[in-house]
Amino acid sequence: MRYFTAIVERRPDTGLYVGHVPGFPGAHSQGETLDELNRNLREVIGMLLEESEPEKP
Repeated sequence: MRYFTAIVERRPDTGLYVGHVPGFPGAHSQGETLDELNRNLREVIGMLLEESEPEKP
């Protein structure tokens, strides 16, 4: 299993949680709850990993 760190914040204007994975272009999503955001980010990362590997720091 692979682990990635996501930066998460809540947008005060929309109330949505938004997150992105540093060093992984395109790995970003949003959700109404943290659980939804987590599922969305996992799906996005899975699709991106099929295409390429994240950048090394």
